[in-house]
Amino acid sequence: MLTVLNNSWALLFGMFLLMLGNGMQGTVLGVRGSLEGFDPTVMGVVMAGYFLGFLGGAQATPWLVRRVGHVRVFAALASLVSAACIIYAAAVDPIAWTIMRILVGFCFSGVYVVAESWLNDQTDNETRGQTLSAYVMVQMMGIVLAQALLNVADPGGYDLFVIMSVAVSISFAPILLSVSPAPVYGATRRMPLTQLVRVSPLGCFGLFMLGGIFACLFGMSSVYATEIGLTNIEISIFIGAIYLGGMVLQYPIGWLSDRMDRRRLIVFVTAAGVAGCALAYFVEANFGAALGAAVLIGGSANPLYALLVAHTNDFLDPEDMASAAGSLTTLTGLGAVGTPVLVGYLMASFGPSVYLAFLAVLLGSITLYALYRTTVRPAKSVEETLPYSPISQASSAVVVGWAQDIAIEGAQTEEETSVAPGPA
Repeated sequence: MLTVLNNSWALLFGMFLLMLGNGMQGTVLGVRGSLEGFDPTVMGVVMAGYFLGFLGGAQATPWLVRRVGHVRVFAALASLVSAACIIYAAAVDPIAWTIMRILVGFCFSGVYVVAESWLNDQTDNETRGQTLSAYVMVQMMGIVLAQALLNVADPGGYDLFVIMSVAVSISFAPILLSVSPAPVYGATRRMPLTQLVRVSPLGCFGLFMLGGIFACLFGMSSVYATEIGLTNIEISIFIGAIYLGGMVLQYPIGWLSDRMDRRRLIVFVTAAGVAGCALAYFVEANFGAALGAAVLIGGSANPLYALLVAHTNDFLDPEDMASAAGSLTTLTGLGAVGTPVLVGYLMASFGPSVYLAFLAVLLGSITLYALYRTTVRPAKSVEETLPYSPISQASSAVVVGWAQDIAIEGAQTEEETSVAPGPA
């Protein structure tokens, strides 16, 4: 790990700053929207803009990179993000915010692709897995620490938006000054979704539902927290606890994933998330207990992405994994796009606690479908499955493909070790 940090610290630090800026925007907008009197339906539309833009950026970035190159794409998109953060404060209007959220989602999608391509290019086979783990940790730490920054200034002013803009702007320097010559970007033709569904129905259904779960957590948790009357400090701690849970439980769940039927682990993890939602509903007035529920919800939902990708990989041929990577991220994006609007409408109509009920329904649907799949397809033996690789939902198809390469390399190494002849 020290070798990874020594070789890639500048890129990782730049990504940390990017996640700091990105992690702040949803929380700050949720709180500021409440101060401005925007109801949950309006904020749902605003928050949905990010996921719509992210989905569009995933489609357009390969074309942009081929046309003008990595450096120009990164600099242009990151500059637009920095500008959008200032416009949030200058134009406090739902329509303007929605447009900026679409722009920011589009730009972050491209920024992730470029930065992750550079990071992958700087690693070798010996450090690839450690680099991926470091990258996921940096992402989660950036989002968690971003919540603390909510308390350094008044959300009703300009300062927090300026901090977001500065964090994104400063991230340019370590990334652009440290990268090697731009890697060759080879966009792979995506596997048709119909084919992917036939290969892994549970993986596809789970990732689509997980897109909605991620949209709730990343987009609407601050709206929910303001609607139930939490203070700014409590909001930052509550949302931080969601991501802290994901960061802490990512590796224990990964360890279990390599030692048991992944479908049964998916059942257990999602059922734990449902229990966390129920606990949060009943202890809503007790902030300490609600934090425990937030850790359980985040600890269930965040590692679920890597678990579902690993399960899907178990049924893919190695030569098909590259084409499946883009389709997997597209599925998650499709599940995320409309969710904030629906959740916002339900919260405005029936009260903020519907947020928890909606999360429980999404998680519970994965639980039930995973249970059903255990009855119609035999489990693969642990020896036949590919190793689990930690990845975050805030990553692009580059990281999904990267994780798949690591899994294939790990499986090949284990196979070579197992058939190696003993001493004569």
